[in-house]
Amino acid sequence: MSTTHSSEAEALLTPSEVATLFRVDPKTVTRWAKSGKLSSIRTLGGHRRYRESEVRELLNGVPQPRPNPQS
Repeated sequence: MSTTHSSEAEALLTPSEVATLFRVDPKTVTRWAKSGKLSSIRTLGGHRRYRESEVRELLNGVPQPRPNPQS
């Protein structure tokens, strides 16, 4: 039984996966990480990975255009 993977391990996404969710270029996701808008984890190889829960929160927090009710 491996102790490195637990059932509580959080899913990590690649920059490309995050970019697909937001419909932006992966370089934009990297810029967000550098500016602090999104936190990243570095792999041993130096690649960025993003916590799926944080990405989903950010995705759900993106303001959607709403019609302006004027009466």
